[in-house]
Amino acid sequence: MSDCCCGNENTPCCDSKAAVMASTQLTIRDMLGAWKVRWGIGRMNYTVEPGLYAVGIPEKTSPVLVSANYKLTFDSLRKELSGLDCWLLILDTRGVNVWCAAGKGTFGTAELVNRISQTGLSDIVSHRKLILPQLGAVGVSAHEVLKQSGFSVLYGPVRAKDIKAYLASGNKATDEMRQVRFTFYDRLVLTPIELITALGKSMYVFGGLFIINLFAARQFGVADFIAYFGVVITGTMLAPILLPYIPGRAFAWKGWLLGMLWTVGFCWLNHWYGTETWMLTAGYLLTLPSLSAYLAMNFTGSSTYTSFSGVAKEMRTAIPLIIISIIAGSALLLIKSLIG
Repeated sequence: MSDCCCGNENTPCCDSKAAVMASTQLTIRDMLGAWKVRWGIGRMNYTVEPGLYAVGIPEKTSPVLVSANYKLTFDSLRKELSGLDCWLLILDTRGVNVWCAAGKGTFGTAELVNRISQTGLSDIVSHRKLILPQLGAVGVSAHEVLKQSGFSVLYGPVRAKDIKAYLASGNKATDEMRQVRFTFYDRLVLTPIELITALGKSMYVFGGLFIINLFAARQFGVADFIAYFGVVITGTMLAPILLPYIPGRAFAWKGWLLGMLWTVGFCWLNHWYGTETWMLTAGYLLTLPSLSAYLAMNFTGSSTYTSFSGVAKEMRTAIPLIIISIIAGSALLLIKSLIG
């Protein structure tokens, strides 16, 4: 991205409130950055400056597309715009994607109106139309935007790859463009950050187990760590990937079910089903599926399957049950560890 745009002094973007030129070609650095952020490296700082950007050589009549300043979102949009001349109005969503930012209110009416004013958009384009991503609709009140800024809001397609066809059809979206999908690949690419986050928090668990092992008659060993890692992978990766195929609607239930299958299988393979190991088995049956349920429930924030009210309702029911189960199971595991 260069500092100023267009290279033509008669084009609007070379006015006093200049736009930044945005390339439609992603560099190796862009692709490396996307890979790193998928694994949680630099995620909280992966942003672009909010403001007005120019793609191609836009004019006063060129369309204005609105998006978020999360760089992964910004890059996903601009790479689909080759051959087009348009404006990108980037809102300050604090580095959050459109879907999540709309739910949080940062991709919202106030920020949109403010960004229109700050960029001097009314002086740069002759029309009064903004094209917003469909997934941002929940955060924006179109009639308030019109009332406060004079710009009308149009909702474009769900996927950036359909922008060209949408513009070519005169801003008309087909049913296909409106359909929200959450494919296997969509779910798969979101799992690394879930896994890395869970492993980071696991350091506290390992620290606690290390201390317990100093006094334990039965120390936590390799088998216990495998059981724990297995359920972390189950909750952060398998549950999201297999999401549509697991019975039930609640994410916590789906995670719990897979976690129970893992725990039962692991206990069986390790012969933890006799009278001497009942406390160990019961502890893990209470603890591990509940942990998997919690990890799977965290994925609600990444999924287009959910709504804010639905997530809140699920959490009110699941969180108390998860806490009770983990406390009870941990108590049994601690007692078994101390008495041998």
